Amino acid sequence: MEHPKLVVVQSYGTRPEAELAKTALESAGIDAMIQADSVGGMREHMAWSAEGFQVLVREDDATEARDVLTPPAGAPTNEVDETPNADGSAGRPSWHRFT
Repeated sequence: MEHPKLVVVQSYGTRPEAELAKTALESAGIDAMIQADSVGGMREHMAWSAEGFQVLVREDDATEARDVLTPPAGAPTNEVDETPNADGSAGRPSWHRFT
């Protein structure tokens, strides 16, 4: 029996982000797994210093998986808002602005 090739579709800085992505893929009917070098789960901080928490799927499912994990157009991001604040200070990430 030939085993399917697994490919990384996305890497994340934290396990909860990777778990959310895995759940989204599984909800779409795509089997997924998380791979991380976290010393057997004892050193979670080690994973982000290397490759992060990688979400893997079968090679045949990679295109559909990337589509599932791509945010819809117009969705909020963590990019810095270049618009100066009312006091003239530099802009902040959109999620960080409260007013």
